[in-house]
Amino acid sequence: QVHLVESGGGLVQAGGSLRLSCAASGRTFSSYAMGWFRQAPGKERDFVAAINWSGTGRTYTDSVKGRFTISRDNAKYTVFLQMNSLKPEDTAVYYCAAGRVYALGRSEYDFWGQGTQVTVSS
Repeated sequence: QVHLVESGGGLVQAGGSLRLSCAASGRTFSSYAMGWFRQAPGKERDFVAAINWSGTGRTYTDSVKGRFTISRDNAKYTVFLQMNSLKPEDTAVYYCAAGRVYALGRSEYDFWGQGTQVTVSS
């Protein structure tokens, strides 16, 4: 079992930055791929970014490439999402997830956090 807790969300103006953190319990954290997903009101939960267990592999959805960076600190059992040049369309609840497979699909992830709200005003 992996317990995940996100933090760092909030209200920011367009063009601003936020850094999300996801703290994980359990010594097996370093064996998991980690992903960030987001869900806007009335929409599906969509993939944002993923990182493999070692941090050497990273992938992003097209709409955030060049603006968002995913990283991890296995010694601190934490994964991060640095979000720059934020846009109103980035507004959503952001979830981190842990899975055995480095993948883009929601179904590949076994454990989920409770989510943190990000609101970008225009």
